[in-house]
Amino acid sequence: MLLQRKHCLCNLCSNSETEPCYLWFVMEFCDGGDLNQYILSRRPDPRTNRIFMKQMTSAVAFLHKNNIVHRDLKPDNILISQKSGSPVIKVSDFGLSKVCAGLTCGSDFYMAPEVWEGHYTAKADIFALGIIIWAMIERITFIDAESKRELLGTYVRQGTEIIPVGEALLENPKMVLNIPQKTRSIMSEGIKLLLQDMLAVNPQDRPDASQLEVRMDQVTCVG
Repeated sequence: MLLQRKHCLCNLCSNSETEPCYLWFVMEFCDGGDLNQYILSRRPDPRTNRIFMKQMTSAVAFLHKNNIVHRDLKPDNILISQKSGSPVIKVSDFGLSKVCAGLTCGSDFYMAPEVWEGHYTAKADIFALGIIIWAMIERITFIDAESKRELLGTYVRQGTEIIPVGEALLENPKMVLNIPQKTRSIMSEGIKLLLQDMLAVNPQDRPDASQLEVRMDQVTCVG
C-alpha cells in the first residue's frame, strides 16, 4: 500500500483552530509504474497490447455505466499492478471526474475536438482512449515540454511542430487521420477501423463505452 499525506485546513478533524491536521489516503501500490513506463521499457508485445486494450475499455465502460466521466484519461493516469503475476490496468486520478461534465479540462494531446471548445461528454473519454491505444500499439511518443519525459501520445505534424489530434481535427474537421502511422505497423484492419470511429470528429459518430467494449472484444480476439 501507498500512504499519501494531505494537509487539511478544515476544522472537522481538529479540536483546535490553530493546530493543523492531516488526512491520509491509503492507495494501492502499483509496482509496474504508469503506462508510459511499462510500455516504453519493454519490447513490443502484441499480446500485452491486446490485454491492456481490453482492460482499459472495460474500465471506461464501468465508469460510464455508473455515470462517471473521467475527463483526464492519459497514460500518466493508467497504472499497472503486477501483484497477480500478470499486468493489470488501474485507472487513477479522478481529480477532474464529474457525473455531469461542462468545462474544458484534460491534457492537450488526449483532448477531443469538442473539448477544445469547452464542451465535454462521455464521448470525450472514448476519444482520449483512442489516442492512447493508437500510441501504445505503434509506440508513438513526444517529449513533454515541462517534465522532459518521453510520453505516449499521437499527434499531427505540421512542419516542424506537432499538434494534438483533437486540436488539428477542430481546425480541419475533414482531415483524414493516417491510421496506422508507421509503414511497418502490425495494426490489424479491425483495430484500424475501430480507432477511426473512436477518433471521429463528431462525438455522436463515436461508439459509446458499451458498444466499444463489444467491438474491442471482437478485434482483440482476431487481432
